[in-house]
Amino acid sequence: MLGQRVITAVVLLCLLTVLLSIPSAWPFLIFLSLTCALAAWEWGRLLWGRGTQLPLFMGLLLFVITVTQAWMWMPSGSGDQRLLLWSTLFCVFGWLVFVSAALLRAQTHVRQSALLWSLFAAITLLATWSSLAWLFLAKGAQFVLTMLAVIWIADIFAYFAGRAFGRRKLAPRISPGKTVEGALVGVIGVVAWVVGTALYLPDSFGFELAQRWGLFGAAVLSVFLALFSIGGDLFESLLKRRASMKDSSSLLPGHGGVYDRIDAVVAVVPLAYLFLGHSPW
Repeated sequence: MLGQRVITAVVLLCLLTVLLSIPSAWPFLIFLSLTCALAAWEWGRLLWGRGTQLPLFMGLLLFVITVTQAWMWMPSGSGDQRLLLWSTLFCVFGWLVFVSAALLRAQTHVRQSALLWSLFAAITLLATWSSLAWLFLAKGAQFVLTMLAVIWIADIFAYFAGRAFGRRKLAPRISPGKTVEGALVGVIGVVAWVVGTALYLPDSFGFELAQRWGLFGAAVLSVFLALFSIGGDLFESLLKRRASMKDSSSLLPGHGGVYDRIDAVVAVVPLAYLFLGHSPW
C-alpha cells in the first residue's frame, strides 16, 4: 500500500510539473476541469450512493461549465470575475456555517440532505476551479504552487507530528487518527511557510498576502487557512462515514479517489482567493 501511494504521488507530481511547464495554459486548465469533474462524481456518490446517475451528471456538467469559462478567460489571460466572486462567497459562507455545524455535531449515522449538500458541492468545486484557474492565468504557476503548498504543509506537518507525539483526539467520532497536537503543528507549519515566503520569495502567495495585509496580518490569516484545511479533511471523513465508504473511489492507487486528494483544497482555495482582496463590491 505504501509503495502504491508513493508511486502514485510521484506520477501525479511529475504530471503537474509537465502541465505547468507547457507554454499554453490549456493543458493545466483542462487538467483542473477533469479533476473538478471526477471530484464531483465522487462527492455525489458519497451523498447519493452508487445506484443513481446524478453524480455522473454533476461531474459532466461541471466539466462543461469550467471548460467554457476557461475559453472565455483565455483570450485576455483573465476576465470577468463576477461568477467567481459570488460562488466563492457562497462557498466560504457554507464552510463557516453549515460545514462547521456538521463537524461540531459529528453525527456519523444520520440521513443527510443529499440535494442541499450536492448544491454546496457543485458551487464549492466551481469556486475552487475558478479561483485556481483565474490565479494561474493572472499570476502564474509559482503563485499557485505556493498557495497549494499551504495545504500540503498543513497535512504533512499534522500527520508526522500526530504520529510522533499526538495524544488528544481532535475529532474521535469522525477521524480517530487526527490529534490536537498534530493539528497545532500543522497550523504552525502553515504560518511559518506564509511568513517565510512573504519575506524571501517575491511573487508568491505569502508575499502578496503580506503586501495587502502586512506581515502580521498575513500570519493571522494563515491560521484560518490552516484551520480550513483541517476542516476540509474532516468534512470528507464525515461524508465517508455517513456513506460507509473507506475512500471516495479507487481511481488513485494507494490514495483512494480524487476527492480524497483535494478535500482540503476545496476548503482553502476559495478562502485564499478572498483573502487576496477580491470581492464583488
